[in-house]
Amino acid sequence: MSWAFLRDLLSGVNKYSTGIGRIWVAVVFIFRLLVYVAAAENIWKYEHDEFECNIKQPGCENVCFDHFFPVSHVRLWALQLILVSTPSLLVIFHVAYRENREKKHNQTLYKSPGEIDGGLLCTYLISLVLKTGFEIVFLILFYKLYNGFKIPHLVKCDVRPCPNTVDCYISKPTEKMIFLYFLVATSCLCIVLNLSELSYLLCKYSVKCYLKRYTKEHRGSASGCHKSGTISHRRAAAARPVHDSPLAQAPRLSVRSQSHFPFRKCLVYSVCNGMA
Repeated sequence: MSWAFLRDLLSGVNKYSTGIGRIWVAVVFIFRLLVYVAAAENIWKYEHDEFECNIKQPGCENVCFDHFFPVSHVRLWALQLILVSTPSLLVIFHVAYRENREKKHNQTLYKSPGEIDGGLLCTYLISLVLKTGFEIVFLILFYKLYNGFKIPHLVKCDVRPCPNTVDCYISKPTEKMIFLYFLVATSCLCIVLNLSELSYLLCKYSVKCYLKRYTKEHRGSASGCHKSGTISHRRAAAARPVHDSPLAQAPRLSVRSQSHFPFRKCLVYSVCNGMA
């Protein structure tokens, strides 16, 4: 089986991940994918041929093997790796959609295409939830299928067509159990990393949204106070008494002085006529 596609997939989504997401990619690629390819496949390669029972009844060994190992550990592990990495395709598809949209409109539609925000943030959070869910489901599946996370040296089988209870021996049980514990440990580590990244993103963007709203409300209240101050100043200026104005303070002629004007005019007129 070629794992090049899975490797390229994890490398492609790595540049859009946070620091915790990059650690998750490293754990999946190094401690799970490489361990699977380098060691686990070879350990479980001949598990059916090396499964032996102390009876030569035809079909008894096959039935007992199927009863205790309905799904091979290594195949279930491979299926887990594929399904856990698949939600990352959602992020890659979303980024490809963004790039295609910008190319179609021939302009920059997103302020920061390399950051997680907006719809890409929702897609990324959904992928984290799906990855965490797949990890938990497969851990439960491993526990239910194999009655725990132990591989015994000897199992007793009484399934037909075995004539009676027979003893069956599993090859390399200690080595298989070590790798099974390693599988469980790495799965739990990936769950912790996914939950940590999910909590980090939710807290980060919640605080960011709150600060943005607080800043907007603060600016709105400041502008409202400035407008109300201007209006009150104008009202105070309009309500100021008229005698306070410079024109009202100009000297006025009294009625008495104004009443002498006709007499003065007549006097001047008579004098002028006498001189003539």
